[in-house]
Amino acid sequence: MTKNDLISSIATSTGLDRKDAGRAVEGMLAAITDALKDGAEVRLAGFGTFTVSERAASKGRDPRTGEAIDISASKQAKFRPSKALKDALN
Repeated sequence: MTKNDLISSIATSTGLDRKDAGRAVEGMLAAITDALKDGAEVRLAGFGTFTVSERAASKGRDPRTGEAIDISASKQAKFRPSKALKDALN
């Protein structure tokens, strides 16, 4: 499902027009992104939890040349599904 598919599905199920549904999806994604940037955890009951984790710096190899490279530390978003979502899928 793409973002456009999601917007269409939300518009159909809520009775909103596509423009309003699109703004709602964009607003939700922006709110989640802003919270994660601030280091907060985003919990959506019945769906799951978004968190930010730190990845330490490490060494790696360039696959083309075999040369050693340094991989810098970074942050990444993680998602942990809720029990309700897991049960719905299984």
